[in-house]
Amino acid sequence: MIAYRLLTGDDSSAFCHKVTEALDKGWSLYGSPSYAYDATSGVMRCAQAVTKEVPGDYDPEKRLGTL
Repeated sequence: MIAYRLLTGDDSSAFCHKVTEALDKGWSLYGSPSYAYDATSGVMRCAQAVTKEVPGDYDPEKRLGTL
């Protein structure tokens, strides 16, 4: 099964660490990152999709961040 996650967060080092941690755990970048201004909070927001090949079948109860 190929697991998919969309990592999101404010444009900060914390977001970069979130993506780096996912890569360190075997996830791969999927597509280009997105970057947009959130006018409500006045900050830039980032998003990066990642995928990972994992054994077994899809289970909606499984927390993807623990794979």
